Amino acid sequence: MTSKAEWLRATLLATSLAFTVTSPALAESAPDAFKVTDFLLDNGMEVVVIPDHRAPIVTHMVWYKIGSADEPPGKSGIAHFFEHLMFKATTHHAAGEFDRAISDIGGSNNAFTSYDYTAFHETVAPSALELMMSFEADRMRNLILTDDVIKTERDVILEERRSRIDNNPEAVLDEEVDATLWQNQPYRIPVIGWMQEMQQLNRTDATAFYDKYYRPNNAVLIVAGDVEPDTVRALAEKTYGKVARGPDLPPRIRPVEPEQNTKRTVTLSDARVSVPSFSTQWVVPSYHSGKPGEAEALDLLAEILGGGNRSRLYQALVVQQGIASSAGAYFQGTMLDDTNFTVYGAPRGDAKISDVEAAVDAEVARIVRDGVTADELDKAKDRYVRSMIFARDKQDSMANIYGSTLATGGNVQDVQQWPDRIRKVTSDEVKAVAARYLVLARSTTGYLLPQQQAGN
Repeated sequence: MTSKAEWLRATLLATSLAFTVTSPALAESAPDAFKVTDFLLDNGMEVVVIPDHRAPIVTHMVWYKIGSADEPPGKSGIAHFFEHLMFKATTHHAAGEFDRAISDIGGSNNAFTSYDYTAFHETVAPSALELMMSFEADRMRNLILTDDVIKTERDVILEERRSRIDNNPEAVLDEEVDATLWQNQPYRIPVIGWMQEMQQLNRTDATAFYDKYYRPNNAVLIVAGDVEPDTVRALAEKTYGKVARGPDLPPRIRPVEPEQNTKRTVTLSDARVSVPSFSTQWVVPSYHSGKPGEAEALDLLAEILGGGNRSRLYQALVVQQGIASSAGAYFQGTMLDDTNFTVYGAPRGDAKISDVEAAVDAEVARIVRDGVTADELDKAKDRYVRSMIFARDKQDSMANIYGSTLATGGNVQDVQQWPDRIRKVTSDEVKAVAARYLVLARSTTGYLLPQQQAGN
């Protein structure tokens, strides 16, 4: 299974690269064989087909519109826990049979849980697509959940938390910063869950979660690769189409974040830390929650401010001043609710973390005051387009782009129209979102320090 950090890196990469692959300039020259098709099965399951016949492989993904932010109070970790349970025995297949079938044909598979969705994926030869659909459709409703199965897998996730979170100072700090940044929204709770609540998860919890959320009308099927839409439709109807529709779920309405009006800091000193670092975060709109154009402007702001070695932060702090070993920014736009905008840095040589933080703040303030140039903006847009051309070479990137968008309230048209919206962003709009949202008096900063710097 994929950790939060691994999922976040993959999501940020896919989001920053992805949507422009379906830009009009590319679409006009693309043959019909590459056109995306989407349709609904009678039981409410949405299906998206992304043909790509350049290699004889196919990526098959099932996205459930359920993540850690949808968990009942006191049951943190149940979404991730259930991701694990989906690999257990069903009434038709023994535990491990699915994995062995994929391994026997040289394929690969995995799954991941985020705040807003849970996804299961396989990459196989096209001839095995029906088999993948059959296995996934089976475990959608036919899992066998016993007390022994629950106890064994609960021990696994508890150990996963110990090894990936509790033994990692950076991960511990990330959790504490999230819990401080979000005052009411469930994104403040870690995807993997709090240890004391994970320890109490039981078969009753798991069964109730399964029966409520693991239904075809709460799922999206993404098939990308060497396939034809008509073939995928026939196979989907033959397999997933046999699964009964579940009760309609209520809208995903979550607690609303109150007005943020304070600056907060979180500090962790640990003997395992050798180089200090910091990050500053703000609550900002996502593509789903923002006003028209806001998220696009934030995406380009992140790219210009700290999106790579051409960015302002990298050039100023790493190249010119030489005070930072790393410096950057990112915007996590594909979320169901509001999201976060982050800047970060770490010192180099004799520089102090306070020097790096002050320099990062100065670059943010410069954009708030003076905005960005037309040349910077045009180059940022061009980098998105060029990156997307290369991103199309990865089926899983395309599947992740469409899957994450549809699982967070978007649709196929949102993906396809994104390049036009990006191209329409102006310098004034980038300056406006920086001034509106990147206010230090409403930020949360986390410091990761070596043990000897405690109290500094």
